[in-house]
Amino acid sequence: MKQTKSLFRHFLKGHFLFIFLPPIVLIFLSAFIESPINGEELNALNLFYFVLLLFGFIIVAFVVISWIFFLRLRKRLTRLQEVMSFSANHNSFPRPISVQSDRMDEIDQLGSSFNWMIQQLENSRKREYEEELLRHRLIANLSHDLRTPLTILRVHVTRLNKESMSLEGQNSLSEMNHTITRVGDLMDDLLSYTLLTSGKHPFRPTSTDIGRLVRASVAAWYPVFEEKEIQIDVDLPTEETLYWEADPKWMTRVLDNLFQNILRHAAEGKYVNIVVDVEKEQIIVADRGPGMDNSSYERGAGIGLSTSNYMLKKMKLKADFTSNDNGTRVAIGRA
Repeated sequence: MKQTKSLFRHFLKGHFLFIFLPPIVLIFLSAFIESPINGEELNALNLFYFVLLLFGFIIVAFVVISWIFFLRLRKRLTRLQEVMSFSANHNSFPRPISVQSDRMDEIDQLGSSFNWMIQQLENSRKREYEEELLRHRLIANLSHDLRTPLTILRVHVTRLNKESMSLEGQNSLSEMNHTITRVGDLMDDLLSYTLLTSGKHPFRPTSTDIGRLVRASVAAWYPVFEEKEIQIDVDLPTEETLYWEADPKWMTRVLDNLFQNILRHAAEGKYVNIVVDVEKEQIIVADRGPGMDNSSYERGAGIGLSTSNYMLKKMKLKADFTSNDNGTRVAIGRA
């Protein structure tokens, strides 16, 4: 940016002339011009007082002018600082400041640079928002378009199951059917995560009875675990309970994701432990599967866990995972 004027150079030049110009003029007049100051009407004592008064006036005027200058400078800097700190105090985007283009001293140049930075940030945020919308739209369209070929594949697999074939062929068809189901679930998880992060799923927190919510969720999943011959060990409070400021639908979705991951990746352990610890204010879900280091768990649980973690963070909760070869333990509590 080209500098047109210097505020401090102008200040120094003005004060230099104000301090040295009056004495120089006085000396010049005393040396070359006949005046009453050198005559009989004004003796040496009066001349001393006159010079003292002149320099006293210069000092007082210098202090007053300097005070006015720095007062105006402080006022401009304070206004600039208030605008710059507006976003931090109000948790919003900063606003541009007014700049006098005809003056353009150092402070105006600073304000102009600040306005340019705001413009760049606004453009960047706009591009990011447009890219986010495009990504969400692309994921939603892909999730919708891929359902048709998956449905066709499932129809053909079902038709082939009715044909006579070897045991190896039946196992292959069963694996194909399982893979189709898994891909469909992954697309559902991806679509849900996309809709969730884009604000399509409303967040309605309320004081929620966690004990009752977990009990209802376990009751809904009990037949599924029983069908898979998974032993269910439940420890839920009957008299005492705990309350969280949470969205009941979101909490149910988090528990559904945990139970679904047990069926997908830890069903071989044939065990699930579900506890609501009122004293520690935690929900604990544990299994005896192969653990999260198992490749099947890592490959399949990422999107669902990301969705659950996003919901928990929004509700000011967190999930602590402890996993080894003997199983996985998830403890949900306050963040």
